[in-house]
Amino acid sequence: MEEAKWYVAHTFSGYENKVASNIITVVENRNLHDLIYEVAIPTETVKELKSDGTEKEYQRKLMPGYVFIKMVMTDESWYVVRNIRGCTGFVGPDGEPQPLTDEEVISNNLEHVSVKVEYEQGDLVNVVDGPLVGFSGTVQSIDIENNSVQVLVSMFGRETNVEFELDQLEKVSDQY
Repeated sequence: MEEAKWYVAHTFSGYENKVASNIITVVENRNLHDLIYEVAIPTETVKELKSDGTEKEYQRKLMPGYVFIKMVMTDESWYVVRNIRGCTGFVGPDGEPQPLTDEEVISNNLEHVSVKVEYEQGDLVNVVDGPLVGFSGTVQSIDIENNSVQVLVSMFGRETNVEFELDQLEKVSDQY
């Protein structure tokens, strides 16, 4: 069986939620859980300050007119999505469904990649990726949510605070 990938369906503007809920309903009714896994509409929380001083919070669509679907592309799954009312087709060359790349999936926050962090604040780490490969330093702070680590690196005789991504470092082993 083919692996499920993320695809993008184009919808009439304002129909994103309706199309998404209709896809979910069809999946439930026809028991297509093995073909269509997930439906998502990327949103962000926006705070708006009203003229009377009150604050209103609401969800704003990041990509109006699009619905993201994690599915195994078959004739049946293509037909189901394509024939949902309000859906105008898939995004891709000549309307042919084009799966998203791993980078696009991550940048649209459809799936989060978890990185196992084997070091903590105060540990000595080696840089294993990026322009400073081979340098080492001491971890100053770790921000897992933002995928960043502050490390004090000794470069050219000076201590410099450098920001790295979590997977660019590895803990120096305690064995001598």
